[in-house]
Amino acid sequence: MNHYLPWLILSGHVALLLFVDWFVLHKKDQPNNPKKAIFETLFFVVNALIFGGAVYWFFDTGLAVNPENLSPSIGVVKYITGYIIELSLSVDNLFVIALIFAAYKIPSRYQHKLLFLGIVGAMLFRAILISVGLILVHKIQYITIFFGLFLLYTAFNLLKKEEESESYQKNKGIAKYFNISNQLDNGHFRTIVNGKRMFTALFGALITIEFADLLFALDSIPAIFAVTTDPFIVFSSNIFAIMGLRSLYFLLANMLEKFKYLKYSVFSILVFVALKLTTSHWFDIPEWFSLLFIGISLAMGVWVSSIKSKDSMTK
Repeated sequence: MNHYLPWLILSGHVALLLFVDWFVLHKKDQPNNPKKAIFETLFFVVNALIFGGAVYWFFDTGLAVNPENLSPSIGVVKYITGYIIELSLSVDNLFVIALIFAAYKIPSRYQHKLLFLGIVGAMLFRAILISVGLILVHKIQYITIFFGLFLLYTAFNLLKKEEESESYQKNKGIAKYFNISNQLDNGHFRTIVNGKRMFTALFGALITIEFADLLFALDSIPAIFAVTTDPFIVFSSNIFAIMGLRSLYFLLANMLEKFKYLKYSVFSILVFVALKLTTSHWFDIPEWFSLLFIGISLAMGVWVSSIKSKDSMTK
């Protein structure tokens, strides 16, 4: 019974954060301002770090199942590494979310509602994919090599996404298969147009966001298996990262164009994680090196983006 306690605490913590997000931070459909976005981003990051302390306690007291026999400190390092990997790989997802909102012409006052509802589906998809992935890892000895090769393919495919994004705005993803109106109908998901019931643009944006997250999960979940296959660490680090992603979107929404070179940071991180996965049976890359590499990659992406942005403004 004690081994269920970490999962119950995680579920309670996530439920509390969702409650605060919906009923306290966003009582009404109001657009985010930069100060509020900074506060919310720090709020979710701090909560993720606080939960790192809970992870230490779970491993120190033996409450966690701990199939890899990790020490408490190593468990926390792997949790933080997985959290940072998930956040960094989600940077590309921010551009897709911005594209979806632009394609459906979603006003800023409705964007939080869609991202909040999207997280429920994201949690379900992540739980299913993580469970399937862990079963494969434990049943098939060299499946990590396949995951690594898949991430390599994803990394190089990432560089081609600019061409694909133009067509994305035209067909609007999976939502093109639904009967969707361009109307917003005061924030509802269903409306009546000429006597016919139809889905609104809000519904179209919502299912497109869900589908996009499912596709990104196929990339990010194999990536975290390069860090650990401990179910609790994998799931908790994923959940806290995708919860913080929504506030991070509002923080960076008006600056995405300035940080367009971050995609090369994501590319380098994907390649590094892919190599770590494919060689995991022969080489053990320490977590401190993984954290250092990820941090340098992201810092370089921000720095180059800032330099290029200043150069374009002076011309």
